[in-house]
Amino acid sequence: MKRLKTGITVLLAVVAGIALLAVTSPEVHAQDTGVDPQAAQILKRMTDYLGSLQKFSVHTHNTIEDVIDAGPRVDVDISASVIVSRPDKLHAERKGGLLDQVFFYDGRTLTLFNPSDGVFASEPAPATIEEMLDHARESLDLVLPAADLVYRNAFPLLMKDVYLAMVVGQAVIGEVVCDHLLFSRPGVDFQVWVAAEGEPLPYKYVVTDRALPGRLSIVTVMRNWNVALSVSDAQFSFDPPQGAQTIRFLPRATGN
Repeated sequence: MKRLKTGITVLLAVVAGIALLAVTSPEVHAQDTGVDPQAAQILKRMTDYLGSLQKFSVHTHNTIEDVIDAGPRVDVDISASVIVSRPDKLHAERKGGLLDQVFFYDGRTLTLFNPSDGVFASEPAPATIEEMLDHARESLDLVLPAADLVYRNAFPLLMKDVYLAMVVGQAVIGEVVCDHLLFSRPGVDFQVWVAAEGEPLPYKYVVTDRALPGRLSIVTVMRNWNVALSVSDAQFSFDPPQGAQTIRFLPRATGN
């Protein structure tokens, strides 16, 4: 499972618009290029709107493609619920075959709690969500669910090195009619489905790493958006349950 976990971290970092290192790829020169201003405009409208929200919550379902040693592709499913209160509070829960985690950030401390094992790790954190996300990724090798939706400056990060952007058409995700966008950058394709009417919320992401065999992807479907949220500070602070044991965060791996 170590190989799969590494793949998840890389792909989610790309979706989040962080650690975006350009990769030289010969296939870039063999493809048609061009950035459709309409696709960029829709993406910017989406990221600007999300960046303007002071509080919101969303539920995501992630399907992560992997290839087992024998060769067949296997999909791993993870569900996540995220609550954001800007500028300095975040709560997230992830459940799936690989994960059972609850994440707390209250502007001073970040805590990762594993209810199944009854263990948690805590450490001091920077004073804003964006700085905390950078710290979690750079120091702890931890990428949080829906991090791409939390960064206020997501648009320039997502558009960095994009050489192809287009509006594929429209599709219905759940019951929402969405504009289907496609973007390509060296080594990575990502697609976004954005509500065509009303609040420009994203309802689906697909991120494909062309460097991986089989061009494996992470598919994220979003639902139950709440942009008029009422939350209390207590939801973002961790109160250890009886019997829970504290452990240390593992330092970020420096090798392959």
